[in-house]
Amino acid sequence: MPSRESCKGHKEEKSLVQKAKREANQEDILAAALGMRMGPQKPPATFWQPLKLLAYSQLTSLVRRATLKESERTPKSEKVHNFKVHTFRGPHWCEHCASFMWGLMAQGVKCSDCGLNVHKQCSSLVPNDCKPDLRHIRKVYSCDLTTLVKAYNTARPMVVDMCIREIESRGLKSEGLYRVSGFSDLVEEVKMAFDKDGEKTDISVNAYEDINIITGALKLYLRDLPVPIISYDAYPRFIEAAKLSDPEKKLEAFCEALALLPPSHCETLKYIMAHLKRVTQNEESNLMNAENLAIIFGPTLMRVPNNDAITALNDIRYQRQVVEMLIKNEDRLF
Repeated sequence: MPSRESCKGHKEEKSLVQKAKREANQEDILAAALGMRMGPQKPPATFWQPLKLLAYSQLTSLVRRATLKESERTPKSEKVHNFKVHTFRGPHWCEHCASFMWGLMAQGVKCSDCGLNVHKQCSSLVPNDCKPDLRHIRKVYSCDLTTLVKAYNTARPMVVDMCIREIESRGLKSEGLYRVSGFSDLVEEVKMAFDKDGEKTDISVNAYEDINIITGALKLYLRDLPVPIISYDAYPRFIEAAKLSDPEKKLEAFCEALALLPPSHCETLKYIMAHLKRVTQNEESNLMNAENLAIIFGPTLMRVPNNDAITALNDIRYQRQVVEMLIKNEDRLF
């Protein structure tokens, strides 16, 4: 009868053979994915190990996207991917078509907001389902509004919420609110604080006694948006609506124009208009009515598409009328 030692040795040998077969099968699969033609003389084990590690890291993202439920892949508000040409190190697979990304340089594009990697030709086929990752958001100011609210999972940008709360807690009766400018160096300091600390930024009276610094920081944030609150796509409709003379038709046209705004833009505009309405309710103290505020916020909330100087000059009065209309009819329009 064979000894226990020989039986144990036979089992170990069988196990090693099975393991070798599995590894050989994995190598064949990886070679096929890379489009490699394998001859009878296969590369050594040291050749496969780094490729396996890289392949695993890339394929996990494909598995993650493939296993998402349809409801999870349907965003509440669409966000377009911010694709930029990218040079990938090591083997990479397209997260849209699952094909290998060939080349040594500029093999594809990468979304700078969520990190999605795809072929350049696949980028136009990817749905507008960008879910920004905080690891890719480097700053708060000058960041796309929809990108910011999705990254922080909020209804509105934190700068808007925090500044308006602070202004309403101690500044609604301040004379010349929004008209008087705060010290520019301190406004810039608030901006850098938001970029660095985000929601933890201290804008309380202990940090900034002058409320005009907070109003300045809010106005600067709105001016720095790459796409203004009243987006470029909706801009012409708002200007056309402002030119109408019939009150009911004008109100209807404004409702139609508001429907063209991205959800996060519309929600932010609604919040700002409700705030400015409360500012006008303290006009006796702050001397700021809807017309005065509209002069200030007209070019802040909306900008001419393509930065056409002549059009911008001609549209100044209509921009003012748009914001004045939004403030006065805030309760009916939103």
